[in-house]
Amino acid sequence: MRLRRLAGIARSLAVYHGRPWRVRRMARLYAPFVTAGALCFDIGAHAGDRVRCWRRLGARVVAVEPQSDFVRLLERLFGRDPAVAVVAAAVGRTAGTAELLVSERTPTVTTLSRAWIERVGADPSFRGVGWTRGPVVAVTTLDALVARFGVPAFVKIDVEGFEREALEGLTQPVPALSFEYVPAAIDVALGCTERLAALADYRFNWSVGETHRLVEPEWLDAAAMRARLARTAAGAGSGDVYARRAAAR
Repeated sequence: MRLRRLAGIARSLAVYHGRPWRVRRMARLYAPFVTAGALCFDIGAHAGDRVRCWRRLGARVVAVEPQSDFVRLLERLFGRDPAVAVVAAAVGRTAGTAELLVSERTPTVTTLSRAWIERVGADPSFRGVGWTRGPVVAVTTLDALVARFGVPAFVKIDVEGFEREALEGLTQPVPALSFEYVPAAIDVALGCTERLAALADYRFNWSVGETHRLVEPEWLDAAAMRARLARTAAGAGSGDVYARRAAAR
């Protein structure tokens, strides 16, 4: 199992740090949201590619990650940078503890959500992916992170089916954020859109996979974004939904 875990970590490093041509596209995508001196939260920081990008844009970063191997990696990469704080925790609707469901070979899909596993596990794009019961980890909330570090300019949430739970722990709007969508469990993304619409007047866009390019030429309101997500074909690739407060346009 340890060998599988090491292979999974190596795979994450290759995917997220071994493709330098992605760096410029990522910087162009985030530049409107992430400016010099801005505070950003990376929820599900994993191998730290977003942290690296945002630091190059001059932002201060709070990197939140529950997997101990990746916490150590983040500390190795950024531990000497006073503009980066690494928080060893998951994020949910309430603070406490929870058991991780770990994918050793593909640690990017480690999750707190058994319901999400049941949905995506039957999808062809997850063929060969398995999960085992992992450690019990600390769970914090977005509100607690805001109280500790301040209101972020941008929040990235990529927590494998727990995105809606994370947003339930946020009771004040932030200027901009993103959350992952997975077609096999599109109800999670629909719920996130609904939750944000209840917090403030947001406009939405989306990006496919790791293209780091927004699809829509014009930002959509919540109803249009939900309709677009609902049309996402089963078996299609995952991606990210971006949201920004309408007043920030």
